[in-house]
Amino acid sequence: MHRIARLASIAILTTLPAFAQAAAIAIPEAPVIDAKSYAVLDFGSGELLAGSNPDAQVEPASITKVMTVYIAFDEIKKGRLKMDDTALISEKAWKQGIDSSESRMFLDVGSRVKIEDLLRGIIIQSGNDATVALAEHLAGSESAFAELMNTYAKTLGLTNTHFVDASGLPDPQHYTTARDLTLLARALIRDFPDDYKMFAEREFTWHGIKQPNRNGLLEKDPSVDGIKTGHTSAAGYCLLASANRDGRRLISAVMGAPTWAGREQASLEVLNYGFRFFESASLLGPAAPAATLKVYKGTEDALSVGTLEPVSLTLPRGSKESLVIQQQVETRAVAPIKAGQVLGKATILLDGKTLKTVDLVALKDIEAGSFWRRLIDQIKLWFGL
Repeated sequence: MHRIARLASIAILTTLPAFAQAAAIAIPEAPVIDAKSYAVLDFGSGELLAGSNPDAQVEPASITKVMTVYIAFDEIKKGRLKMDDTALISEKAWKQGIDSSESRMFLDVGSRVKIEDLLRGIIIQSGNDATVALAEHLAGSESAFAELMNTYAKTLGLTNTHFVDASGLPDPQHYTTARDLTLLARALIRDFPDDYKMFAEREFTWHGIKQPNRNGLLEKDPSVDGIKTGHTSAAGYCLLASANRDGRRLISAVMGAPTWAGREQASLEVLNYGFRFFESASLLGPAAPAATLKVYKGTEDALSVGTLEPVSLTLPRGSKESLVIQQQVETRAVAPIKAGQVLGKATILLDGKTLKTVDLVALKDIEAGSFWRRLIDQIKLWFGL
């Protein structure tokens, strides 16, 4: 067994930008808004910054369509669907909204419509007809597609979400939470950054009917580039939004506001709170190894260990200078070693409190050395050299 040694705590001050040396500012209480629930998530770290009843079950209304779009984007990414494929518009899809105030793209029954157009009809116009048409094209029926949606929800870690349709019509078994919706939005932006740009488009015209994007924040705040509104009498007014300011992205979900204007104002309040009072830190990663280990029996004498990807954290603004990393690493590394092989751990602390513990891994492969190198190093190991 290789011995484990605790190395000295390493302050991160030397690797931080100058602005991080400013004193931390006081963090006020999170906003209180007129809504059933809300959540604000940092895209980089995946950490929840603020919320009110973020895990309360709520109806997502048309925000449901974000999952419908996610599945379509995934099918395209996997090569099983193309933007210029066409879907047949069934009578069921065509009927959506004809006898009610439901949003529509105004599709013609029996026509064939490109997937790209259906996606814009869903994302921009919130068309229930387009949503059902896409669901039927992808799974044969809307009920089969709902099963697929629930499978995706489990895969994405949406632990308190269940779908029964593709559009978000009221149903006691159709529910989610503000937290789950921010996680879905994060996956959408992370997995399909180019396709996500559709959510920022301001209008779409079909059959000579121009409809604006229902997300009014696109007009009010230039940093906002998505995502989706929702409304039913049961769900209230809902808005899943994302904003990118100076390279930092936050995601908010406001559920059950009393008015459409209220959901927009509440979304701006909680996003502004997250941007104003929190900041991001990126630590470690291949460009900033945590330690260098001596290697025995290998083609090289030394090995850098760290993390294969930078570690993202969200912190109270001005607190970066208080970050400390404590490491535990192997005192001896014996080849062959594979990149990604765990050789220790790093604990990241703020003011003495643990924020995160991550594995420290080999940052590259090291092959076994020659017979003589292995023999000499084995003797060194026997004598603890």
